[in-house]
Amino acid sequence: MVADLHPAPDQKIKAQAEFFAREGYVNAPGLFTSGEVEEIREIFARMHAEGVPGHYEPRQVADGVQNPDDPLFQYPRIMMPHRFNARAKHYLLLPRVTDRLRAFFGQDPVAAQSMFYFKPPGARGQALHQDQFYLLVEPGSCIAAWTAIDDTDAENGALLVVPQTDRADIVCPKVADARVSYTSHFVPVPEGHKAVLVPMKAGDTLFFNGSLIHGSGPNRSKTRFRRSFICHYAAGNVRKISASYRPLIKTDGTEYEVEPQDSGGPCGEGWKGALH
Repeated sequence: MVADLHPAPDQKIKAQAEFFAREGYVNAPGLFTSGEVEEIREIFARMHAEGVPGHYEPRQVADGVQNPDDPLFQYPRIMMPHRFNARAKHYLLLPRVTDRLRAFFGQDPVAAQSMFYFKPPGARGQALHQDQFYLLVEPGSCIAAWTAIDDTDAENGALLVVPQTDRADIVCPKVADARVSYTSHFVPVPEGHKAVLVPMKAGDTLFFNGSLIHGSGPNRSKTRFRRSFICHYAAGNVRKISASYRPLIKTDGTEYEVEPQDSGGPCGEGWKGALH
């Protein structure tokens, strides 16, 4: 008899999948070990100190932040580290993560993106938004795996989610308040819903549907970072995705090509996110 390479999910994963299906998000406490969290901290601290040739240099203008006194100017996020760092790719494809994604999608996942946010003391947050607006996965939606590399709470800018908004349409955003958000897009909370703070411990991973409205407030701590390792995935039957997320990566580490998305999404063809 041939062994089942993807056995049925255990009861913990099954319960998380049921909560995810009901609410649009779920926290998996302690998914990353303390040793793994410390390694991730060290990897990205070294990248920040040394820079990444052709991709990232410390203290460069990033994400539209042009004020050298802005903490995010000094600590810009690191995009797609799995493309040039083997350990980042390892954590992107960590089986404890992909096993849960398989339960949430109902099929094998493919990885589209990795990011690292430093969010130092005094940094602005990111206004409420929907990830699928940017990835434009077709069919279905993306899923994020947001891993806390520091303990997070209201003071240092923990994540906010709006439960059950994964069932809502993707909308063309309004303009965010630049005093508290470093990004310009903002999606209002729909009537009948409210944003909920999700405090996390270092090593916890929050999974959420790409349509779920979420964001974070500023880091108002004087001393604490709110670092996070964030990855996005699509189901294995994906046919299209915004061009900059290609090539996708299968769980075995091999590349997987799909068509670039040719739709402008809810903002129409004037929104070129699908093309970049």
